[in-house]
Amino acid sequence: MIRLTELAHGGGCGCKLAPSVLQSLLSGQPAAAGFSQLLVGTETADDAAVWKVNDELAVIATTDFFMPMVDDPHDFGRIAATNAISDIYAMGGRPIMALAILGIPVTKLEPERVRAILAGGASVCAEAGIPVAGGHSIDSPEPIYGLAVIGLGHPDRIRRNSAARPGDAILLTKGIGVGIYSAAIKKAALPDGAYDEMIASTTLLNRIGAELAEEPAVHAVTDVTGFGVLGHGLEMARGSGLRLRIEAGAVPLLTHAAALAEAGFVTGASHRNWESYGASVALPPDLPDARRALLTDPQTSGGLMVACAPEAAEAVLARIRAAGYSLACRIGVAEAGEPGIAVT
Repeated sequence: MIRLTELAHGGGCGCKLAPSVLQSLLSGQPAAAGFSQLLVGTETADDAAVWKVNDELAVIATTDFFMPMVDDPHDFGRIAATNAISDIYAMGGRPIMALAILGIPVTKLEPERVRAILAGGASVCAEAGIPVAGGHSIDSPEPIYGLAVIGLGHPDRIRRNSAARPGDAILLTKGIGVGIYSAAIKKAALPDGAYDEMIASTTLLNRIGAELAEEPAVHAVTDVTGFGVLGHGLEMARGSGLRLRIEAGAVPLLTHAAALAEAGFVTGASHRNWESYGASVALPPDLPDARRALLTDPQTSGGLMVACAPEAAEAVLARIRAAGYSLACRIGVAEAGEPGIAVT
């Protein structure tokens, strides 16, 4: 039986296009101007689109899909679904339904494994309290799965990635290292217990985002996915017109992430991330390459990056941890200055 990750010729990591590549592709595209009800579009690389229906209701829409990063089809479906739903939570909304996106090499992948992928995704949607109400499928050269997700929120409680304020504490809700674990999986070098740890993290719904949207002290939220801590932090910094100071040693890690990075288990996407946005990041001269790789490590279904008023940071952090995000940490601060990131 062929492994799912062997069918993913593009790398099987679900990596986003590098920010510079995406910016180039989008240049010259027509802007979504003239739609006063479009509260959030493409202007700040935010997590989802938001349409204001009335003063009490906004619709949030997103889509996400990728190729297998693990060989277990049920786990692949669970991770992909959790990752897609996360964008709704990151905007401060609550999901209401999903549509499945499925591409399958029908001559290479057995029907029972396709059913397992769909069942994995449906199980996460059920956990989130939403139906898979339909979708679309194609015969493709490699397996692809994900969701288009619709959510609802209050227009005044939408949390963008571009509303951080000077002095805000920067929090992170999940540990980093999913891309590094994925690289180790491909070489059968993942330590005992690490696979279960990765699955537990990547299938933990970011539902805390909807609760944080009710906190006036929480100013900005985004989820950390394919661009890593530095890339998504940079989006927040640029959108907010601020400089983020990130303490490298404070960033929470999966148990074996540091050791695996030091051993060289780093994805190509991590290097591409750095090449794409490294010019906007100031690093200490003595920062080890492995530590930089952790900060650029692409996360599939990663945690939320939260900017909140400094006086509320400990209370917000306690609320996040109490909700089941045990690795949540304060990792930095937003400061006035040239938009970018300074790592200490």
